[in-house]
Amino acid sequence: MKTIFVAPLLMLGFVPASAHAEEEAGSPVTISGSATLASDYRFRGVSQSDKAMAIQGGVTLGHESGLYASAWGSNLSGWGTFGGANMELDLIAGFKMPLTESATLDVGLVWYMYPSGADDTDFAEPYVKLSGTTGPLTLTAGAAYAPKQYALANVSNHPDSNGQKQDNLYLWGDGAAAIAGTSFTAKAHIGHSNGNPGLGPNGTSVAPTGNYWDWSLGVDAAWRNLTLNVSYIDTDISAREAAPLQPNFSKGQDGIGSIADGAAVFSLTATF
Repeated sequence: MKTIFVAPLLMLGFVPASAHAEEEAGSPVTISGSATLASDYRFRGVSQSDKAMAIQGGVTLGHESGLYASAWGSNLSGWGTFGGANMELDLIAGFKMPLTESATLDVGLVWYMYPSGADDTDFAEPYVKLSGTTGPLTLTAGAAYAPKQYALANVSNHPDSNGQKQDNLYLWGDGAAAIAGTSFTAKAHIGHSNGNPGLGPNGTSVAPTGNYWDWSLGVDAAWRNLTLNVSYIDTDISAREAAPLQPNFSKGQDGIGSIADGAAVFSLTATF
């Protein structure tokens, strides 16, 4: 998913007291939140903050039945500024269902919003995730499909662009392994995007080159409610494939380099 700013952080200000109150009262409803400071906001391998720092935050309301609703936000810059918006706000609703003692099915929908951006920037993306745990290892497989929408349209000179509405399919797998006797967790991710090539109606695209892979390797270090993550994130988008997207697809939109190049990304997250 994407990243942050003022609204989510304001919501987070109410999370700790509310969450504790719910827990003490034994309510079937729980409230949790998080705030993150990251060196870059990467969405499916592509920088949404122009390779600069991002502040992100979110809050989740959950029910013992498995139903949940979340709001998450991040600042944007460069390529990530859909229609001129400098903020992304994701509204999420879903349902988690245990299949076995160690496996969980999660289905839901994300509504990507870009406040203060141009018209027709928002889009919806349903998802499904299957997670399983064995010993210290947790594996997750997921699929997110955004049906045809104008926000994903093709309006560029890319040779494969056609039509004014497009869809997008993202498939991914995650792995996490706790390192025995330590507070560290090794993590890995791989994903594949299949969607509109070229530039969308507001100068960006969820799947910039139409089809590409993204992956990452990293480690979490946890202490109390803080988690420090260091990851190397990369894609297989070549300079030749990125050329039709320039200058938008470079830091500072100078047409030099690519915002999908491999990079080390650092983040510090506090949970409440």
